[in-house]
Order: sequence, then structure tokens, then C-alpha cells
Amino acid sequence: MYNSISDRPPWISVLLIFLTSMVGFIIIGPLIGMLVALPFVEGSFMDFILNVSNPIDHPEIKTPLYILQGCATFFGLIVGPSLYLYSIERKNPFLLIGQRPIYGLMILITAGIVIFFMATNSVFIEWNANLKLPEALKAFESWAREKEDLAMQLTTFLTTFDSIGEFMLAFVVIAILPGIGEELVFRGLLQPELQRATKNIHAAIWISAFLFSAIHMQFFGFVPRVLLGALFGYLYHWSGDLRIAMFAHFINNGFQVVIMYLNQLGVADIDLESPDVAPWPAIAAFTIITIWLLVYLKKFYEARNNIPL
Repeated sequence: MYNSISDRPPWISVLLIFLTSMVGFIIIGPLIGMLVALPFVEGSFMDFILNVSNPIDHPEIKTPLYILQGCATFFGLIVGPSLYLYSIERKNPFLLIGQRPIYGLMILITAGIVIFFMATNSVFIEWNANLKLPEALKAFESWAREKEDLAMQLTTFLTTFDSIGEFMLAFVVIAILPGIGEELVFRGLLQPELQRATKNIHAAIWISAFLFSAIHMQFFGFVPRVLLGALFGYLYHWSGDLRIAMFAHFINNGFQVVIMYLNQLGVADIDLESPDVAPWPAIAAFTIITIWLLVYLKKFYEARNNIPL
């Protein structure tokens, strides 16, 4: 059981943490981002506001858009929750990170788990992307498909790099900041309070993963993102160290950004945006390797921490 971060009733604490994070991520962070991005905007501020709603037709706002998205994550999911924890709960946010030693072997194993799991998760990605809803939900399906297409276009726009500078900025915004911020909120803050509320670590991990997937607002990518969130949750639970979950998240996002860039340079021949899944023998092999590494990691931390996991 994690140490509680709040003396309030657990569900009240969960609600306060989630609302604080979402207000920062959706409203305060983007507003700060707009101000920070102004020196990089061509044209008037109003033009920038209008172009943000349709960035595909305005490639000149790519850098300001990186800045806006980065500020949303930094202020919404890192600064805001940390200030909440420090000022409202009177807790030091740095104590969440963990004081235990980091083992180099576990870092390598964590990276391997995340990369091998991508093959396993590709099956769920394909299934969820092609999911057909009942006739009664056709209106919702049409709306969700439209949102999914827009999200895909935006992702393609932000991960098509015209220079090494764009790649480096995108790497910070897509890999580093979410790895810190999303894990701080969903694993570091919400997961312990959900465990306190439900008295069940597995319920806490999966509810946190559900919320983690929900904020991305992509229904046809919902299930694989839940599975990814649960993976991060178990890595945090077994290791007792939020840095492991942050590193896993960073590897997941960073690996994909690097492969996309190498693919654009013609160095790599791996298309991560392809809807095709890997051959089933490869998926089966990678799944077995992933499970074996997870079991090894769990036993390693169980022995080191001397606690039942």
C-alpha cells in the first residue's frame, strides 16, 4: 500500500487531483503556452488563434503549436499538481519520485518490456481502430471517427520534421514532458488515492489507466492506451518507484518519435503508422518475452523490497 498523499476522503482527493490537473492541462497551460509562443508567431495573435484550430493548412504554426502543447503538459500536469500537493496537501512532491536506488539492469529490462509490448499491443490497436459499433450508436461512431481522423492528421503534422531542431523540440514535447507529467498525475497521485478508495491495487491501476486513456479523447485508440496505462501502473506498483513508470512512458513515446524521424530520413524501414500488425509468430514471441521480463522484474523488486507484491 502506498503512503496516502491526502487526509481527505479518498474519492474527494481523487476528484480534486483530477480536476486540478485537467483545469491546468486544458485551460491554464494552453493560455500560458499562447503567451510563450507569441514571439514565434507570424501575423497577429488573432490569426494564431484561428490557425490553431486548423493547423494542417498552416505549417508556419508548427513551432508555436509545439510550445503550446508543451506548456499545457508542463503547467497542467507537472507544475499545477505539484503546487496542489505542496500548498493544499502540505506534501513535498519530490518525495513521490522515490528514494530507492535505481538498478541499471532494471532500466534495461523496463525498456525491453515497453518495446516488446508494442508488438502485443498492436493487435489491440488494430482491433480497436476497426471496431464497429451497433446501429444505435452510429451517431457516436461517426463523431468519434471524425475526432480520430483529426487527431491522426494532427499527429502526422507534428511528427513530420523539417529539421533536426523540430525533431528535438518535438522529442521534448511528445516524449519527455508527458513521461513526467502524465505519470506524476495518473500513477504518482491518482493511483495511491484510488487504492485507498477501493482497497484494491488492481482496481486502482485499471481505473487510473482508464482515466489516463480517457483524457486523450480517442475512442478508437482507447483500449490499447488503457493497456499501456495499466502496464505503467504495474511497473510503478512493483518497483515502488515513480521514476520507473516515468522512464517506461518516456521510452514508449520517445522510441516512436525517433523511429518516425529515422523513417523520414530513410535510415529505418519501420512504419509505425502502418495499420498492419506484425506476423502472428512474431507477436507470440514478443508477448512471451514481455511476460517473462515482467515476471523477472516483479520477482526482482519483490526480493529487493522484501514486501509482497
